[in-house]
Amino acid sequence: MFNSLYKGTLSLEQVIEEIADFVTLKSGRTYQIIVGSDSSSHDPVSLVTAITIWRVGNGAIHFWMKGDPKSYATLRDRIYGETIASVTLAQELRGRLKERLGEEIFWNDQIHIDVGERGPTKEFIDAVVGMVKGFGFEAVIKPYSFGASVVADRHT
Repeated sequence: MFNSLYKGTLSLEQVIEEIADFVTLKSGRTYQIIVGSDSSSHDPVSLVTAITIWRVGNGAIHFWMKGDPKSYATLRDRIYGETIASVTLAQELRGRLKERLGEEIFWNDQIHIDVGERGPTKEFIDAVVGMVKGFGFEAVIKPYSFGASVVADRHT
């Protein structure tokens, strides 16, 4: 189940409808889908994956879901878990939104990863960026990965 600040608890199908309504309301605008995950630093880890639909230059909506708490043996495992959660959800969104809105309205989608050039996550950048690109998404890292480090982080 997903959460929304304005709509409460939603199923994935309801999220798809909310996204479609948001996009078709101003269909001539440019949109970006941003999916990012973040996790709490205490064990067991609560993983949050967020979807942001950005109407470029004119606002955004977002939805998030919390996974069941889980223990990760290492920071690397946790970062990989966040990245896989984001990619999995983004693939599902891509397919369902193409069915719902058609190919002609589709846009570039991004996976925001909670890793950066500074700090302990820098050694994972190449691996997780490669993973995301391998699935056909644009990978964005800190300090530009607000979908993970701000939106998802807000709900961890």
